[in-house]
Amino acid sequence: MNTQLIAATIASFLTVLVVTPFIIQLAHFFKATDQPNERKVHKQIMPRWGGLGIFSGVVVGYFISGLYQEEMTGIIVGAIIILAIGMADDKIGLSPKAKLIGQIGAGMIVAKSGLTIDILAIPFVGKIDLGAFAFIASVVWIVAITNSINLIDGLDGLAAGVSVIVIGTIAFMAGTHGHVMILTMALLLIGSTSGFLFYNFNPAKIFMGDTGSLFLGYSISVLSLLGLYKSVTLFSFVVPIIILGVPVFDTTCAILRRIAHKKPISSPDKGHLHHRLMSLGLSHKATVCIIYMLSLLFSISACLFEASTLWGGIAITFSLLLMAEVIAELIGLVHHKYRPVLSLYKKISGITASLNETKNRNYSNK
Repeated sequence: MNTQLIAATIASFLTVLVVTPFIIQLAHFFKATDQPNERKVHKQIMPRWGGLGIFSGVVVGYFISGLYQEEMTGIIVGAIIILAIGMADDKIGLSPKAKLIGQIGAGMIVAKSGLTIDILAIPFVGKIDLGAFAFIASVVWIVAITNSINLIDGLDGLAAGVSVIVIGTIAFMAGTHGHVMILTMALLLIGSTSGFLFYNFNPAKIFMGDTGSLFLGYSISVLSLLGLYKSVTLFSFVVPIIILGVPVFDTTCAILRRIAHKKPISSPDKGHLHHRLMSLGLSHKATVCIIYMLSLLFSISACLFEASTLWGGIAITFSLLLMAEVIAELIGLVHHKYRPVLSLYKKISGITASLNETKNRNYSNK
C-alpha cells in the first residue's frame, strides 16, 4: 500500500471527525431530524444527515488518492443522485415509490456507463451470455444492495459498523487480487465511516439517516459490481452475497415476515434482527456487538469460500443457510409459528429418544 493511499484514508477519517459537529448543527437548523416513536429505540430528537459527513470524507480522499484520474463519471453521478434522495427523505420524507424510482435511475446510469455483468459461468453447465439481461441484472443488484444497508440502520452504530466490516472484507479481497481501484475506494469508505462511528456509536450524537445508509449501500453495490465486472462465475457471484450476509439475511426475513403478516413489503415494522435480539433482554450495545460478530462470521466464511473447492463452497453455503434459518426460527424473525427446521429436529429427537427407550426396555426384559 503506497503512502498516497494511506494519507488519503487518514484524510478521509479526519475530515469526518472535523465536519460532523457542523453537520449536527446543520441538520438541527434545517430540521432534518428523527422524531422518536413506538417503533424506534431512541427517546429524543436526533439529527440526521450524518451521511453528509461520510460523503465529505470520501470526496477529500478521492482527490488526495488520485482516484479522480479514473473514469468514474457514471458512478459519481449515481452517488450524487442517491445522496440527494437520502437528504430529501431525511428532511421531508419521500414515498417508497419515489425513492425506488430514484434508485433505479442511479442504477441505470451506472449500468449505462458500462459497469455490467455480461457473462455468467455456472458449474456443470458452462458460460451463459446474459445479453440484454446484463443491464437489468446490474440495476437490480444496485437497488437491492442499496436498500439492504438501509434496512439494518436501526441502532446506534449498527449500519456503520456492519458496513465497515463488509467494506473491509472487500478491501482485503481486492488487495490480495491486485484490484487497486476497488481497494482505494474501499479504504476511503472505511476511513470515512470509521470517523463517523465516533459520533454514531451508542450513545449516538447523530444518525447517518437515509443519506448515509443509502450512500453506503450504493457504494457497496458498486464495489461488488467492479469486482464482478463483465465475466463472473456463479461462485464468485455468491461471494459478495455472503459478505453482505447480515443485511441480506435481515432483508430476506423482513420480506417474508411482511408477506406472512399480509402487509406491504415496504411497510416498516419492529421485527428486524436487532429488534428481536433486544426483545430477548439484550442491551443496545450487546445487540450491536453480536450483530458485528455475526457479520464477521459471514466475512470470514466469504474468504474461505473464495479459496475453497466446489464441494467445499457448497458445504460452506449450506452451513450458512442452515445457521441463518435456525437463528430466524429461534428469535422469530419471520413468524413466531415459523419453525420448520426446529420442528423437524424435535421430531427426529423424539423418534430417537423413543427408539432408545424401547431398546432399553427390551434389554431390561431379557
